[in-house]
Amino acid sequence: MGGWICCLCSRVADPLMLLLVLALGCNPSTAATASPSVPHVKPSYSFGRTFLGLDKCNACIGTSICKKFFKEEIRFDTWLSSHLKLPPSSLLSYSGNYTDDAKSWRLVDITRLTSKYQHDRADKRICTSLLKTKTCSLERALRRTQRFQKWLRAKRLTPDLVQGLPSPMLRCPSQRLLDRIVRRYAEVPDAGSIYMDHLTDRDKLRLLYTLAVNSHPILLQIFPDVEGWPFPRYLGSCGRLVVSASTRPLRDFFGVAPEVAADLALQLLAVLRSMATNDLNYFFYFTHVDPGTFGVFSNGHLFIRDASTLGIIDKEEGSQQIDGQQEYKDIFSCLTVDCQSAFLSCDSIREKHSLVMVCQDLLPKLLAGKFLPPVQERIDAFLQRCARGLGDGGGASEAMEELAEILKPLRSCDSRFAYRYPDCRYSDKY
Repeated sequence: MGGWICCLCSRVADPLMLLLVLALGCNPSTAATASPSVPHVKPSYSFGRTFLGLDKCNACIGTSICKKFFKEEIRFDTWLSSHLKLPPSSLLSYSGNYTDDAKSWRLVDITRLTSKYQHDRADKRICTSLLKTKTCSLERALRRTQRFQKWLRAKRLTPDLVQGLPSPMLRCPSQRLLDRIVRRYAEVPDAGSIYMDHLTDRDKLRLLYTLAVNSHPILLQIFPDVEGWPFPRYLGSCGRLVVSASTRPLRDFFGVAPEVAADLALQLLAVLRSMATNDLNYFFYFTHVDPGTFGVFSNGHLFIRDASTLGIIDKEEGSQQIDGQQEYKDIFSCLTVDCQSAFLSCDSIREKHSLVMVCQDLLPKLLAGKFLPPVQERIDAFLQRCARGLGDGGGASEAMEELAEILKPLRSCDSRFAYRYPDCRYSDKY
């Protein structure tokens, strides 16, 4: 009987039947002589370390979400086609899909903190400035700098350690803000401590590099959306790519219906209001706005899509701008920006600062020609006055309330505004 089974082993082509036969007692050595079944080859989503920027680590952002890429639980939109081709590495952002269970997928944004051209240029600058060579180990070069050696010895992130970094977030740093960065840095296991004992040398370099290139992912980490902050959710980083919840840029909505434009403008005012007045007593201001600064989720909710131009002033502790910060420059000050870029004075920022920029660059494109003459004339007159700096007729809060009162009757309550529907039917708030 046993010989008959082993004979059958050599003829079985179906792998499942082969397993059944082996379970009945077939001799493995006999079965091994049979022709092996052809294994199922899974399509390879190979994008390499260079595309992700992993070849540049630890002069990179992090590696917290790399497993998702390699397990194909994050896919670029082009990966859903049969060709399985990656998009060009020269792009600044990509649309992607993210899953936790391989069944349900949600849209995500996959972005670079700066263009690949700027990254490559910065890498060359590091080598030529620090080691006088065209190519080098970026990590070895940056570790030799005086700034990073101070970071290695530091127990706590203090204002002198971020002195001269180009991020607007760090131009007027308070100790409370810097402690929040260390305590909530998501690329390391959460230690909940203001001290940097839980950060390895590698972690410190990645944090410093991120702050020097673009503070956008750090802001998403320390002011998360789950706590009510108007930022998309930070999902993680791999090399020099950041993954966050997907939003469509505001520029895509300049041609929408009047009631949608009114709703988005009201949300924009609410975001500016929350940035100026919040429970933590941080005052956020923009150094620049454009149609890609804000984004809209699929449910109609407006968020800050690009936080890289946000500055922060601590109203509770006050700013701790260091004497001579304007003159202090090193390689970390110049990775992606001109070393001669001037700093804004912390004392020069006013409450109306961001509102005036929005009135100049965004609201006219969103609201122009959308409404009947009497209402449109009131809106246009307000925007012209606001763009000129509001004059002496009141502060930013009064101005935002004035525009909000014009816009509130113009929005509607229906399923297009999923973020507030059907609540708007039962609340005077809307």
